[in-house]
Amino acid sequence: MEVTWLDSNSWLISVGGQRILVDPWLVGELVFGQQAWLFKGEHPQSRPLPEAIDLILLSQGLEDHAHPPTLAALDHGIPVVGSPAAAKVATDLGYSQVTALTHGETFTLNQRVTIKAVPGSPLGPTLVENGYILRDVESGHSLFYEPHGFHRPELKQEGPVDVVITPVLDLALPLVGPIIRGQKGALELVDWLQPQVVLPTADAGDVTYSGMLITWLKAIGSPQDLQAAIHGKGMTTRVLAPTVGQSIDLGLVVRQPQPAPL
Repeated sequence: MEVTWLDSNSWLISVGGQRILVDPWLVGELVFGQQAWLFKGEHPQSRPLPEAIDLILLSQGLEDHAHPPTLAALDHGIPVVGSPAAAKVATDLGYSQVTALTHGETFTLNQRVTIKAVPGSPLGPTLVENGYILRDVESGHSLFYEPHGFHRPELKQEGPVDVVITPVLDLALPLVGPIIRGQKGALELVDWLQPQVVLPTADAGDVTYSGMLITWLKAIGSPQDLQAAIHGKGMTTRVLAPTVGQSIDLGLVVRQPQPAPL
C-alpha cells in the first residue's frame, strides 16, 4: 500500500493495484458558500491532476471534501463513491458513474478493493457524513479514513486496521466547540483499531488560509504529541508526518490471524 498526501484532506491511495483519489481539492480556491470574507484557502499553485485514477472517494458533501472546481476539472468518466450528500454534488456536476453509500454499505472496486461506509462527521442535527474502511481483497491490508476525528464505538468491530488517516490536531470554535477531534480521537482509534501506522490529515501543508473565521479557530496538538501518548501506552503504532506530494510506501507487515476465542 502506498499513499500520497496532496494537502489538506486530499489523498491518493494505491491499494490492491487501484488508485483511489480521496476528497480532492487540487485547483482553485476553497470557499464555503461563496463567503470568501469568512474563510478562504489557497494553494501557492494548482496541483497537477493525478492520472490513471480508478475511483474518486468523497467523505462529505461540503466544499473541502467535494470541491466543485476540482471535480469539474477531473475526468467525469471516473467512477465516484461518496456519502449521499457528496454523491449529489458529483451527479450535479455530470459524473456518469456515481454510487452513494450509506452507513454499513460496501462497494467493491474491480474485485480488488472493498470500501465500507461507516458513520463519520455529524453536520447538523440529522446529517452524519461518512468515514470509510478500505480493504485489499488479496493481501488483507486495510485503511480507515475519516477527516474530522468523529467515529462511533461500533467501529471497534472493524479492527484491527493497518492504517488510520485521521486528524491529530484539535480545532475548535468559541461557543461552538470542536469541529475537528484530533488528539483524543486519534488515540481512541489507536486503542480500538491497533493500526501499524497513523497518518495525519486536515493539516495546512502548503495551503494558506485567510478570512475572519481563521482568527477564531484554536488549534491544539501535534503528531509528536500523539506519538508520545502512544508510546506512553506501550503501543508500537507509528505516527508519520507526510510531505505534500511525496509518495510513501508504508511497509506494512502481514498480521498473523488471531486465534478464535475458546
